[in-house]
Amino acid sequence: MIKLVSKNVLLAATLATIGAAAQAQTPGVDMKGTVGYVIDQRGYVAKSGAGLCWRTGYWTPAMAIAECDPDLVAKIVGTDKAVAPAVGPKPAAKKVTLAADALFDFNMATLRPEGIAKLDKVVADLKNIKLEVIITVGHADRLGKDAYNQQLSERRAAAVKSYLVGKGVEANRVYAEGKGEKQPVTAGKCGKSETKTKQLIECLQPDRRVEIEVIGTQM
Repeated sequence: MIKLVSKNVLLAATLATIGAAAQAQTPGVDMKGTVGYVIDQRGYVAKSGAGLCWRTGYWTPAMAIAECDPDLVAKIVGTDKAVAPAVGPKPAAKKVTLAADALFDFNMATLRPEGIAKLDKVVADLKNIKLEVIITVGHADRLGKDAYNQQLSERRAAAVKSYLVGKGVEANRVYAEGKGEKQPVTAGKCGKSETKTKQLIECLQPDRRVEIEVIGTQM
């Protein structure tokens, strides 16, 4: 598994290293100029101490480059041989999606007891992993204004990060960001009504979530 970074880090790295005219020809950048990997100030793909490339939240398999995803590139070009050798140990990634009703009440960013229990399990699972990074991504449902929901999703992610750090996880290994209401999992299942009825709030509950991605190597 390869790492993700926040939009702010992506934007800073992109503006510093990639010109708009050259984006379409840059490895890891699609025809629209979307960057699949974080680029450092030297113009190289940023990597962890274990040699793992950092993927952005916009990465897709079509953006794969041999330096970072040799096996995937080999499949795309139709050969059984990897284009480049993998660097360092292969990471063991474990993705956990915490149910919204177990983490937060409607319009709240305070951890509930059920959410705390799930986070405690995540912390316990870390004992078997040499941790590289933990990414917490907060989400909100569509009720309310976009700007408010963005802030709410960020507060939810921050609450999870704060709890993990309080349990001994190094703060610089935990990244928190919010996606607001941009990535609902309910899609069109709950209709288009904006009236905050009990039925609608319950239907949209899966959208009020924090996703946690733990990235590291198996010990």
